[in-house]
Amino acid sequence: MKVFNLRCEHGHAFEGWFGSEDDLLGQQARGLLHCPLCDTAAVQRMPSAPRLNLKAARGEAVPAVAPDPAPAVPAAVVPTTSEQAAARVEVLHAAYLQAVQHVLDHTEDVGSGFAEEARRIHYGEAQERGIRGQTTPDQVQELNDEGISVGAFVLPAALTGTKH
Repeated sequence: MKVFNLRCEHGHAFEGWFGSEDDLLGQQARGLLHCPLCDTAAVQRMPSAPRLNLKAARGEAVPAVAPDPAPAVPAAVVPTTSEQAAARVEVLHAAYLQAVQHVLDHTEDVGSGFAEEARRIHYGEAQERGIRGQTTPDQVQELNDEGISVGAFVLPAALTGTKH
């Protein structure tokens, strides 16, 4: 069994348990892998530290694990105590808010004119700077096709001063 750190396009981090890396990739390809918080299928594997089997290195008995013959199932959140889960959520929430504040502090809000301004910057018609704004999925695809990298980032209304 392999444990992978995963994150969805909305920044929700979670762990998934799979029989192998091929199992993870197969589930992604078949659209079976979804974020347990928002249900999006836009999930990517994140870097993770290896787990070391120190019992085997010390010569201690290590229980054998047989491969699971059951069919592949979507990834699940690793069970934790409520205190561990609350602590993880608190750490992730603080990191997310810190990242959001960094984006707000280091970018200019160009609103619905994002795609046009991104093109102007890319083609040297406007000063190069960090920008943020709103765009449609089609506009994002067009920008990517032109070689203009665009990333999605959900900004909480409380920090941006907007109302939903």
